Amino acid sequence: MADLILQSLDLIIFLSLVILGYISGSMAEKKHYRSIIQREKELLKLPVLTAEGSFRAGLVKESVLVTGSAVISIDYFKRLMAVLRNLFGGRVKAYESLLDRARREAILRMKAEAKSRGAAIVVNMRLETAAIGKNADRKRQLGSVEAVAYGTAVIYNPR
Repeated sequence: MADLILQSLDLIIFLSLVILGYISGSMAEKKHYRSIIQREKELLKLPVLTAEGSFRAGLVKESVLVTGSAVISIDYFKRLMAVLRNLFGGRVKAYESLLDRARREAILRMKAEAKSRGAAIVVNMRLETAAIGKNADRKRQLGSVEAVAYGTAVIYNPR
């Protein structure tokens, strides 16, 4: 019995690390989502439009470019699950949550910058994403994703 355990030690260590990676990755993702949801509630009253804005004369004091960017990496367990999903086809939920978190985080950072400048609204918002990392140019490989949100923060004249 002891010989069998010693022979299987590499497999036991590997499985233990996979389980540990899954647990810690899931906890980190849930913590990030809780943070995102809390900050979205705090910044809910700052509207963001993808449309161009036109304002009546004298209403706008200043308009400035505001940006927010986020780089989010996928953990090894999710990467392993995504590779398996690519073999069989279907939705790759690991990548979907990765992109969702990156986009939402970038928008929140942009809104936080706009709020700190005293903006009442952000117009003409755009969102860009890019895969980055050493595997970014390989097909079906994704290490990290960067999301950049930018728009025009409009600061109204005081009444």
